[in-house]
Amino acid sequence: METLWFILVSFVFVMYVLLDGFDLGAGIIHLFAGKTEQERRLILNAIGPVWDGNEVWILVAGGTLYFAFPLVYASSFSGFYLPLIMVLWLLMMRGLGIEFRHQVHHPMWTKFWDVVFSISSALLAVFLGAALGNVVRGVPLNAEGYFFEPLWTTFTVVPEAGILDWYTVILGLVTFFTLAVHGASYIAMKTDGPVQARSRSIVRKSWWGMTITSLAGAAATFSIRPEMISNFTTSLWGFLFPLLGILGLAGIWLYNRRTQDARAFLSSGVFIFGALGGTAFALYPNLLTSSTDPAYSLTAHNAAAQQYGLTVGLVWWTFGILLALGYFIYLYRSFRGKVSLPPDGSGY
Repeated sequence: METLWFILVSFVFVMYVLLDGFDLGAGIIHLFAGKTEQERRLILNAIGPVWDGNEVWILVAGGTLYFAFPLVYASSFSGFYLPLIMVLWLLMMRGLGIEFRHQVHHPMWTKFWDVVFSISSALLAVFLGAALGNVVRGVPLNAEGYFFEPLWTTFTVVPEAGILDWYTVILGLVTFFTLAVHGASYIAMKTDGPVQARSRSIVRKSWWGMTITSLAGAAATFSIRPEMISNFTTSLWGFLFPLLGILGLAGIWLYNRRTQDARAFLSSGVFIFGALGGTAFALYPNLLTSSTDPAYSLTAHNAAAQQYGLTVGLVWWTFGILLALGYFIYLYRSFRGKVSLPPDGSGY
């Protein structure tokens, strides 16, 4: 049962990155793909019906983690207090950037909120990548299962490292370029004209950053955590995840150049699924690794809730997630196709 909940927690976090990832990416490229007020409104209209719904998945992920592995939830939310507050502010600033820009019709007002939206999206992508880097690298858990990390210390990978070091910054850059590609592919799929052309160009350029940083991140990961290869050697089917990542990278390159934007967008989703799925596979059963003493690590076995709660909760979780998936399928089907600016000037 603990292994099943480990998979479910991984699943909801992957869903968050897949769905909220493309509108984060749209924010990253917002100032570059859209040069005029009309073009930037077009980009916002492409994500407008779905961006706030996509963010629900981070609540689902937090709730699932809290229910299934309460010790991990308590430890991570206390130890990562500072970066989580920063992430919360960035999420709020993104929302304010989207909702406030059309409240006052003045060029200075709209440009200010466009910059806020784009910068907060970029920083959020970097911080989410750094958070993943902390989970992979390990945190200084003590015997009680708690820890504290400053924002940075020596900027090197040491047992008492801070939130940011050279390794977590690399993963932050991986996330930045990956979400830029994901978002640009989505905008290219949903738009026409100059915005589509610029988005395709951003995909081609960001693909190189995505590929180089991903290779650097993989090499750095197995350098500082060589034991993560053990799950792949004992269960060969796990190589399916890196294979999906490679196929996703190749698909983005191929379909972008063929101007098959929907397939390029799906390929970026395949890459994200392969990368995050492979990371979860390599980490299992660790949920939060101790960098000071492996015995202090929180795993799917020593941090899980009681069996009765996990069993009963599975029924309600399944019911709730099916409702959520049904809603999202309806939502995306309702807003499929290209976007355009309403003739009455409404929208974003």
